[in-house]
Amino acid sequence: VQLQASGGGLVQAGASLRLSCATSGRTYDGYGVGWFRQAPGKERGIVAAISWSIGDTYYADSVNGRFTISRDNAKNMVYLQMNSLKPEDTATYYCAARRPGRTAVGQQSSDYHFWGQGTLVTVSS
Repeated sequence: VQLQASGGGLVQAGASLRLSCATSGRTYDGYGVGWFRQAPGKERGIVAAISWSIGDTYYADSVNGRFTISRDNAKNMVYLQMNSLKPEDTATYYCAARRPGRTAVGQQSSDYHFWGQGTLVTVSS
């Protein structure tokens, strides 16, 4: 499974951005997908995750209520809608996929086997 994240940029606090993750490869088995982020000097942490088909989702406490993860399996796309952005949301955002067949939500980095290249989100105050 290959992943390509896009949609990052520089925005002011309070603005919105939508990140996109295009997936390709062995997509027919189904797999959970997550968005992670890593700020300079900090460890990478999960932001949100979504299951393959039943719509289960998981959000980190810091983004719950502001971010929404969704997917369109027909288009092999996963999205992260980010609203009410804050300066502390500044980070490089990565999308990641679980192994094909692992369709449930994964909450840990170790649950994910395939990673995209990252897209930078900068939120100015």
